[in-house]
Amino acid sequence: MSKNWIDISVEMRDGMVHWPGDPECHIKLHVKLGDPVPGQPGKKIPCNLTHLTLSAHTGTHMDAPRHFVRDGVTMEQMPLEAVVGPCRVIEIFHKSKITVDELRPHRLKKNERVLFKTRSSTKSWRMAKTSTFDEDFIYIPADTAQYLVDSGVLTVGVDYLSVGGYNKDGVECHQIMLGAKKPIWIIEGLNLAKVKPGKYDLVCLPLKILGADGAPARAILRRL
Repeated sequence: MSKNWIDISVEMRDGMVHWPGDPECHIKLHVKLGDPVPGQPGKKIPCNLTHLTLSAHTGTHMDAPRHFVRDGVTMEQMPLEAVVGPCRVIEIFHKSKITVDELRPHRLKKNERVLFKTRSSTKSWRMAKTSTFDEDFIYIPADTAQYLVDSGVLTVGVDYLSVGGYNKDGVECHQIMLGAKKPIWIIEGLNLAKVKPGKYDLVCLPLKILGADGAPARAILRRL
């Protein structure tokens, strides 16, 4: 990748960390190039073919409103302007959550795309290398979720596996943001460890899965 682009996606691997209770991620070769073709003596398999088993919310991924809203729109209906265009990376210094008080000075704008860089980009993903789930990641509480909706933000990205905390406003945060009259599109599982606060071009393309409540995505940034 060009040095002008920064990959902010986490690497997908067999057995990687996942939200407790979600399906585990398994990646394996279904067939291997050069192996014998079963039942066809002398013939060799001409390609490698990887088999994936995973949740739609594995690693770097997006949430569609359907994730927490019964009749919410699904992944294939996502407007591309939610994930392609200028964005702002905001560094969060609070040690446990993203607060309204910390966001107010940043004067969030209507239809803005914002990514929150917290200590999770280093601490939580460092733990993830051993497949250990960090229950104490930085999260968005319900009052901040409502503040983001009221600000008219288009897209919110966070640097661990959920906008809502682990047993801390997890359901409420999602319901407020995804269930708003104008839903906020959510990117989860970013790694912003190598990204400085500021303005960037964002490209984050989730898989176009019919009827899905979420989808894995590849996300990249380029400094403006």
